[in-house]
Amino acid sequence: MIIDIHGHYTTAPKALEEWRNRQIAGIKDPAQMPKAAELRISDDELRETIETNQLKKMRERGSDLTIFSPRASFMAHHIGDFQVSATWAAICNELCYRVSQLFPDHFIGAAMLPQSPGVDPTSCIPELEKSVKEYGFVGINLNPDPSGGHWTSPPLTDRHWYPIYEKMVELDIPAMIHVSTSCNACFHTTGAHYINADTTAVMQLIQGDLFKDFPTLKFVIPHGGGAAPYHWGRYRGLAQELKKPLLSEHLLNNVFFDTCVYHQPGIDLLTKVIPVDNVLFASEMIGAVKGIDPETGYYYDDTKRYIEATLNLSAADRYKVYEGNARRVYPRLDAALKQKGK
Repeated sequence: MIIDIHGHYTTAPKALEEWRNRQIAGIKDPAQMPKAAELRISDDELRETIETNQLKKMRERGSDLTIFSPRASFMAHHIGDFQVSATWAAICNELCYRVSQLFPDHFIGAAMLPQSPGVDPTSCIPELEKSVKEYGFVGINLNPDPSGGHWTSPPLTDRHWYPIYEKMVELDIPAMIHVSTSCNACFHTTGAHYINADTTAVMQLIQGDLFKDFPTLKFVIPHGGGAAPYHWGRYRGLAQELKKPLLSEHLLNNVFFDTCVYHQPGIDLLTKVIPVDNVLFASEMIGAVKGIDPETGYYYDDTKRYIEATLNLSAADRYKVYEGNARRVYPRLDAALKQKGK
């Protein structure tokens, strides 16, 4: 199978955005605050948005299954208070669950958390548990910067985050470390803030000793790991100066990178620098970069082409990137597939 571990519901019906705009207006004027029940989206509307977009491209490009989560830039944890985030997360997760029920062979969910700046992450546990236990989701997205580009939260290695990690370990799910919209004009959301966050997460994990406390905790760093693979020598050297173990021991039993890198030289570098056991196939298609590359004539986010073309991977390696690593990093995904005889 070809499993894409990084998909977002970027094509949700317009009614979702309209409801969200009403919710945001309701923060200042409570009389305008909509109820969740006022959002009505039919199964047929969901089918149309998926069949003409994600599923169509999956079939064209040859991928089988996508781990599907709410649109990352829409999480916007900096907007409103915890209750605003909780209602919004519940709505977005339910839509992804409905997609997974309508297309069970092609989509399986990962949850957005109802994070809010300055709020104890313990508040996210009920939505996390519901998504895993009731919806059958196989992972979560964890935003290390709910402030939206101002970085007011402690590092990922701080005990502040431990309630989330304890629940992840209990439920045997990984987290993709994924920020949301930047409201800081210095950082373009997808071109700077996303990549900054990926790189920042790697360095925070190098500086700390989180995996001594949580030896089975698993993180996926998206967008190819940000700048980390490109500067792997810098990070090995910094770990050495910090008197940390080799990164192969300190990081790579617990940290994995996806293939949302949108050109051949980038995938070549990723697969040369990072061990194949730590690379998982992903495209984030219909995401940040939707266009066609004039140098190749193909979509930038058609990442399967780069995996097929790189000289760094054997057939056995490609199996790991496409399927084997995803089954290992997402045990609940593996269990769900086995239940279907796959």
